[in-house]
Amino acid sequence: MTPSRRAFLIGLAAAPAAFAAVPAFAAEPPVFQSNGVAINGYDPVAYFTDGRPVEGSADHTSVYEGATFRFATADSKAMFDADPASFAPQYGGYCAFAVAKGYTAKTEPDAWSIHNGKLYLNFNKLIRARWAVSKDAFIADGDANWPAVLG
Repeated sequence: MTPSRRAFLIGLAAAPAAFAAVPAFAAEPPVFQSNGVAINGYDPVAYFTDGRPVEGSADHTSVYEGATFRFATADSKAMFDADPASFAPQYGGYCAFAVAKGYTAKTEPDAWSIHNGKLYLNFNKLIRARWAVSKDAFIADGDANWPAVLG
C-alpha cells in the first residue's frame, strides 16, 4: 500500500461516516453548495484579505459557475466580480484531498489553505493536515481528476 493510499484510508477512518459514504464519480454540481449557497455561505475573498473564514451576507452576492457566492462586504464582492477565478476555491470548493483521491466531499470553512495563490478547502482540519503533508502531489492528482470526479 502506498503512503498516500494509507493516509487516505486513515483519514477516512477518522472522518465522519458521511465522508466515507460519498461515492466516487457521483453526479455533483460544479460548485459545492449548502443551503443554496456556495462554500457554506463564506466569503472566498476574505480568506485572502483577512486570512480567515468570514461569513458572507445575503446583501452581497454574485453568481459564478452557476452558484451563489456570498461576501462580507461590497468591497469583497467587487474584488471577486473583477476576477472570480482568482478568488474562487479550487475544485469548486469541494474537499481538495477527496478530489485528489477521486471523490467529492463537503468542506468546512475553517479547514482551508492558500497555496501558490489559490484557495483550497478541505473536509475538516484533520483531513487538511493530511493534505498539507504532500500538497503539491495532491494538487497534481486533484488537477488530473477535476472535473471528472463530478460524474
